[in-house]
This record gives sequence, structure tokens and C-alpha cells, in this order.
Amino acid sequence: MTVLTLAKALNEGLRAAMEADPKVLIMGEDVGKLGGVFRVTDGLQKDFGEDRVIDTPLAESGIIGTAIGLAIRGYRPVCEIQFDGFVFPAADQIITQLAKMPLRSLGKLKLPVVVRIPCGGGIGAVEHHSESPEAYFTHTGGLRVVACSNPVDAYTMIQDAVRSDDPIVFFEPKRRYWDKADVELGAPGLPLGAAKVVRTGNDVTLLAYGPMVKTCLESAVAAEDDGRSVEVIDLRSLSPLDMGVITESVNRTGRCVVVHEAPVFTGLGGELAARISEACFFRLESPVLRVGGFSTPYPPSRLEDHYLPDLDRVLDAVDRVLAY
Repeated sequence: MTVLTLAKALNEGLRAAMEADPKVLIMGEDVGKLGGVFRVTDGLQKDFGEDRVIDTPLAESGIIGTAIGLAIRGYRPVCEIQFDGFVFPAADQIITQLAKMPLRSLGKLKLPVVVRIPCGGGIGAVEHHSESPEAYFTHTGGLRVVACSNPVDAYTMIQDAVRSDDPIVFFEPKRRYWDKADVELGAPGLPLGAAKVVRTGNDVTLLAYGPMVKTCLESAVAAEDDGRSVEVIDLRSLSPLDMGVITESVNRTGRCVVVHEAPVFTGLGGELAARISEACFFRLESPVLRVGGFSTPYPPSRLEDHYLPDLDRVLDAVDRVLAY
């Protein structure tokens, strides 16, 4: 076992992927000499060269467009979008080209492109640096969307994403980059599309992903002091969803709260609530509740603590579902 931060676990996972396959490339703004804004790619250009770890211009559309061309020629590009809010200039390439080409070609073209996006707030940054744009991409057919929440998953999930022949949007919770855990290098993880029960419980199911998994775990510990048994599930895969793990838990607890940083309005929590209501209707003891951000642009950093879901807001939702 090696103690790694989430950022370092991603670094080790990328290193392992590049060692295993010479067709794996990394591209993005400042990913080479600087090692990325969050140092996720630190040292990789030094070890693998400028032809495999490529510093690009400040042009997100160009990064993804180039990656699509490389993937058509047999490479496996891993693209870093420096901050979540910077992905929108690349949206045309991701949504209308990357997601569509495999089906348009009747499966003859494979586009094994990974788009890494540091996501979410909590680092005191301004707008465009603290967004949660996952719903744009989960709504896009042809993309797989995943989100890691801890160093162990970060290490295995990035390798599985690189090996996949599908285009994948890979969300990384930037305020968790410095969280540490014991990671067994070389060990396999859960399948990329599998959700994971990270804490068992009997009274309420909390569904979360990315940065909110840790918040939900802290909420479950606090709820235990009040005699409440809260189960926490890390979704890991946002598209497709692992509904088997989700419905088994909710059918057993009868209550569910979905937590994400993104605004509640038309967020991923709405899709989860609808699917759970359809699949678990006769076992539900209360409506499925959602906890998330507000329908406003991301606020100035001094106000982000009021904007982001926290332990108190999650516990309030737990209280409300138990009150029915």
C-alpha cells in the first residue's frame, strides 16, 4: 500500500496507462512542463517526452478536435480541460463530433478519448473555475460520464477509462485533490460502470458522486449520533447509471436523498428521483429529496460556503425524509 493524494493517484494511474500502451497520449494546457494546474500530470512529460505529453494552445475546441483525429488514427488521447468552466468552447466538438461519430459510422470508428475535467467548487476560485457541468454531458447520448471521489477509485478508474473504446468524460473533484488514502498500485478496481456502497445503513439511502461523497459520509456519521442508520452510495458512473445497486438499497431503506453540487433544477438528481420513483414506488416511505446548488451563476468565493451543499443541508434532508 502507498499513501497517495487523489491528484497523485491520478498521476500514477496515467503513468501506468502510458507504460502499458504507447498509443496513450496526454494533451492540454500546461500539462507538460508545469505538470498541470493541479499537478496531476507532474513529471510525465519528463519521463515520456513531449510527443506523448503535449502542451497545447489555449484552445479547448482545438484540443478535443485534435484528439478526435488522433483517435481515428489509432491513438488513445487523454485531454485535460484546465477548469470545468473552460469546457464550453469544446462543447461543439464533444457533443456533435466525439459523441456522434461511433454511431454515425455504424461502429466502424472507435473514439477512445478521455476528457478529464476538474469539477466543482470549494477552492475559493471565481466563476468558470468552480462549475459542475455534468448534466450537459449525461444528457448527451454516445458519451460515458464518470466521476471519482477518492484516491483508490481515481487510480483504477482513470486506467479503465483510458482502456475503454468509448469516449468518456471523466470528472475529478478538485477540492478533494489533496485527500489521502492507501492505494495498492497495480490492483484492479470495480468495473467502471459500477456504483459502490461506501457505508451501509438501513434507514435512508444517500446517493452522491465526486466531491459530495465525503460530505455524505460525514453526514452519515453525524446522523448515527441521533440513532439514524444512513447508507451512502458513490455512484461513480453518471451515464450509464448502475440502477441495480441503487434500487436494491432504496427498496431496503424506503427513503432516498440525492446530493450533488450542481444546481438542483434539471440536475442529475431529477433523473435519479424519477427512476427511483418508477422502480421503487411501492417500497418508498417518502418522496425522493434532492440537495444541491442553487439556480444562479457560481457566486464569489466568499459566498461559496452558502452555495455549496454541506453537512447541515444534507442532515436537514435526512430529517425530512424520515418525518414522512
